[in-house]
Amino acid sequence: MPAFTVHAPVTNGAGIAATERFAFVRDGFHFWAAVLGPVWLVWYRLWLVLIGWIIVMIAVEVGLARLGAGAAAIFLANILIALLMGFEAPTLRRWTLSRRNWRQIDIVVADDRETAERRFFDRWTAKQRGLSNDQTAVDRGAPPPTRDVPGQPFSRPPPLPGNEIIGLFPEPGASR
Repeated sequence: MPAFTVHAPVTNGAGIAATERFAFVRDGFHFWAAVLGPVWLVWYRLWLVLIGWIIVMIAVEVGLARLGAGAAAIFLANILIALLMGFEAPTLRRWTLSRRNWRQIDIVVADDRETAERRFFDRWTAKQRGLSNDQTAVDRGAPPPTRDVPGQPFSRPPPLPGNEIIGLFPEPGASR
């Protein structure tokens, strides 16, 4: 099953409205990134990666041509770069999101993107509901009890037993 990383933009109090912009990036090989690399890069607006891809392709073409490599070698190098692009496409997308100050908030394992979104938002809304209903964070109106308050039964520790020792040896100094 593929894994999806969930990325969210850094917002200043946008709250629930930011959920529309969450990005789910599937880990694994991306066929269309390998077959149509520049089109895939433009589709996801990976402009720096596109510039880097163009520079690498020109450098490989010119470098291999100057070294006297044949057309088959240049074609094989292009195929290898396309395969590399297919394998590294999710990493390049995550890198671009992190450069745009997006943060990774979760990892979801699911068969497809729709299932990943459903699993993530089920978990995320349950956590958000739990944070808003946190009963331990409610101000009770009084300071916590201390040991010096007379009249409170929990202000005095329980008395220790007279000559009993808690541990492995029943009496101090006795043989094992």
